[in-house]
Amino acid sequence: MATNLIGEFLRARREQISPHDAGIAVNGHRRVPGLRRDELAMLAGISTEYYTRLEQGRDRRPSAQVLDAVARALHLDPEATAHLHGLADPAVPRRRLNRRPNRPTERVRPGIVRLIESWPQPAYIEGRYLDVLAANRLATLVAPVFVPGVNMLRAVLLDPRLRDVREDDVARMIAMLRGAVGADVDDPRLIELVGELSVKSEVFRRIWARHEVRPHPGSGLYRIEHPQVGPIELEYEKFAVTGAEDQTMVVYHVEPGSRSAEALSLLGMLDAPQSRS
Repeated sequence: MATNLIGEFLRARREQISPHDAGIAVNGHRRVPGLRRDELAMLAGISTEYYTRLEQGRDRRPSAQVLDAVARALHLDPEATAHLHGLADPAVPRRRLNRRPNRPTERVRPGIVRLIESWPQPAYIEGRYLDVLAANRLATLVAPVFVPGVNMLRAVLLDPRLRDVREDDVARMIAMLRGAVGADVDDPRLIELVGELSVKSEVFRRIWARHEVRPHPGSGLYRIEHPQVGPIELEYEKFAVTGAEDQTMVVYHVEPGSRSAEALSLLGMLDAPQSRS
């Protein structure tokens, strides 16, 4: 992977800001998408020469004030601004050098596994790279994407059973992955995943190149047309697993007495004979 992380990020985000959105009048045809370097430099209050050095990777330690000014010019939200600061943080390379070359396999504590298996609600544990690390039986019955060992991003892009997933949801997942890894782009697991999806999915290549960053949402809504019990609408809550790096517990719940509650209960009953055998 390329080492000019700041330059890749700035170039991608600069190309997504239209002159109109930035308040810049345009006369005639433009040969570049988005803003030119001199226009962004003007909006950030820095010289074009300095911004060019920054984007080309020739200035690797910009000040926090410069980064904040550039972030405002790019209309970055707080998560993307924090990501930009992380790319410029000189401590990040040292952190990567000090860790073991190969990140150990992500494992869920046995007590956490027993906990989610005891719950009547669908629940699973999600890892740093959007892998399902553990799940209770009801979660695996709700959707094939919640089966342990499945990478959810790979599944929504490549599994034909999930082709109805909206591109906005795929983009959100890709942005979550980029936000989770930050400047740690030389991680072997990430290189493998990004390489595979870049080869196999045009959608992934296009969205990954936008360098969007989003945090994991703390809650949300998941809708599915289940082949056995029909439509189910599930709310979810996400919790960080303490003592486990980058692991997230995802718990689904439904409104009592609702159509979705009936469908979820029926799904559990349909599986009951299998679980007793």
